[in-house]
Amino acid sequence: MSPRKIRVLIIDDSAVVRKMATDALSSDPAIEVVGTAVDPYAARDKIKELLPDVITLDIEMPRMDGLTFLEILMQRRPVPVIVMSSLSQRGSEHALEALRLGAFDVIGKPGGSYSFGDLGPELITKIKAAGGTILRALPPPVKLTPLTRKPAATSNPRTFDPRSIILLGASTGGTEALRTVITKLPANLPGIAIVQHIPAMFSRAFADRLHSLSALDVREAVDGEKLLPGTALVAPGNFHLLLQWQGDHYRVRVTNGPQIWHQRPAVDMLFKSATDCGAAPHAVAGVLTGMGKDGAEGLLKLREKGAVTFAQDEATSIVYGMPRAAWENKGAQRQIPLGHVADFIIRQFAPSTTTSPAVSHTT
Repeated sequence: MSPRKIRVLIIDDSAVVRKMATDALSSDPAIEVVGTAVDPYAARDKIKELLPDVITLDIEMPRMDGLTFLEILMQRRPVPVIVMSSLSQRGSEHALEALRLGAFDVIGKPGGSYSFGDLGPELITKIKAAGGTILRALPPPVKLTPLTRKPAATSNPRTFDPRSIILLGASTGGTEALRTVITKLPANLPGIAIVQHIPAMFSRAFADRLHSLSALDVREAVDGEKLLPGTALVAPGNFHLLLQWQGDHYRVRVTNGPQIWHQRPAVDMLFKSATDCGAAPHAVAGVLTGMGKDGAEGLLKLREKGAVTFAQDEATSIVYGMPRAAWENKGAQRQIPLGHVADFIIRQFAPSTTTSPAVSHTT
């Protein structure tokens, strides 16, 4: 008996995009496009009738925009949604808002519809990941309130070994997971390097949003800049982020290079560069939610050289792929619920007797 196909409903007001998305997805024998809809109103009845496993959703549509529909859908009938967003500043902001509202993942939609075919393999990969996911009941979306000012530095600033560093990697579900972590961290921590699998045009908007919500100075990394305490640098989409030690400080390299695990940026590239430049004994490194295995090998190398390592636990991961790989290969010393990750990081630089819920590998 052949395995059941993943049932997909495509919602887009463009007939051309609906046709091209249908053709791209239908080329994979594991996927069945069970229907299309021109807007959320037409989709509403088709969802009830067709019971899709995954929905692809355009954001900018007439009568009801995709974000409004997504929020209603997640509250009333949760189903994994892949959002298709234009590669523009406005599109980037909408894509991040969609992730906050519960979208499974986003994909950048080129302005020219005839280049849509290039997205076929990526869309298929995301559909398959979403189709294999049991969507957990989501809490109400967190209302994002930008800070009116950056909190002043503590009157008793901490002193760190200049080689101290924090390394984080994530993929599907990671933008919200990283928001949860970064917004709980104080400014008086070592520098943080972040790799999030994200479309090229969305990474700056992602970094800007984290900056507006965090005590940290968060920004998209620029090749050659210093990674200073109180700063978090996010890998630009479609570029690897590497770490170098120069005299008495770290600098980042933003490079092109081949994809690793079909990803650029790749978490493994960051982690392995940190090991190569001697950062491991001074590093706290972790892998958060995401599909695939990126980061597991690099995290193991860091652990073997003395880093404190962790993975997000299964219960709080949108996709328990990357954290599972890092746990099973023993790259992660412990598994930590998302809500306790920030406290765990803070404690590595301010030891206390308090412990957070975690599952640990024996050492």
